[in-house]
Amino acid sequence: MRPFERPFATTGQTDIASNAISSTAGLAAARQGALADVYALVASDFAAVNALIPRQLTSDVELVEEIGRYIVESGGKRLRPLLVLLGARACGYEGRNHVRLAAVIEFLHTATLLHDDVVDRSDRRRGRATANATWGNAPSVLVGDFLYSRAFQLMVELDDMDIMAILSDATNTIAEGEVMQLANVGNLALTEAAYMEVIRCKTALLFQAAAHTAGVLASDDADEISALRRFGLEFGLAYQLVDDYLDYAGDAELMGKNAGDDLAEGKLTLPLIRALAEAPPGDAQALRQAIQSCSAEALPQVLDVVRRCGALDYVRDAARRHADAALSSLAALPDTPYRDALETLARYSTARLS
Repeated sequence: MRPFERPFATTGQTDIASNAISSTAGLAAARQGALADVYALVASDFAAVNALIPRQLTSDVELVEEIGRYIVESGGKRLRPLLVLLGARACGYEGRNHVRLAAVIEFLHTATLLHDDVVDRSDRRRGRATANATWGNAPSVLVGDFLYSRAFQLMVELDDMDIMAILSDATNTIAEGEVMQLANVGNLALTEAAYMEVIRCKTALLFQAAAHTAGVLASDDADEISALRRFGLEFGLAYQLVDDYLDYAGDAELMGKNAGDDLAEGKLTLPLIRALAEAPPGDAQALRQAIQSCSAEALPQVLDVVRRCGALDYVRDAARRHADAALSSLAALPDTPYRDALETLARYSTARLS
């Protein structure tokens, strides 16, 4: 049995993974061990990415460096650059440009976080004050722009027009996804199909671009490239749907921040969209009133309705379908530990449902 054939091994933990994942007893520790094995497989590549990022954050403007380093070093699992490293190696790549490409993806992601926090007026992310809460909205937006431009400078150094086209198109579509989400705030008529398009553009597309460009960099095989592209998309959709599920699945007092914030901002995610469609008329009306009032105080009632009408089961099943699609796409890749690691990531995305 190869290392990644066991679903959630507990050996081989690395500092990268232990810093990225909060560990609790039992299953959570097993999940951490599984991810630790994945990170360990590309540990030297990952270390090179982590060394390159601060070198590329240099600027003659002190505030640019200060905010850039603050947000880049604020934690997170860095799954998107991880997909680049694993995807390239899964296609047999032995060069070094995948490290630069992974840094590009991380800069693009970090720029979107800066802009998201300004749009959402967020004051906390990953347990720390957001950049906009610390320095203000204007510096945060402008440093986000700096990170976008630095990412494109790095893309030019890759000297690959196909990769440039994929990433420039993705960046444009991600921005459209942000506007789509903003335009749908408080939209009680938002359909599941429309919401899935929002999360495809806003969230899943960067996962897709990370895996897709890794394939383009590493392989001339159209089937391998297509497999990685599909994996990134399906993985990204599953990951977002799991987040949607978790926002409504816990105890209101323990987990209410994310769902409560979304409710106060008038944001509808799939659990709420499904509940509006499936709940009895009285409950559906209560949901509509809660959304229209933009008050997190209604969260306990909203959680109760979402659970009773089967919306959470529906979202959980949808997440698992997308994770299964991600897994099936990998059949086109060579049978290597790197492919096994991608399979582990897909399983990890839905293991959080347990």
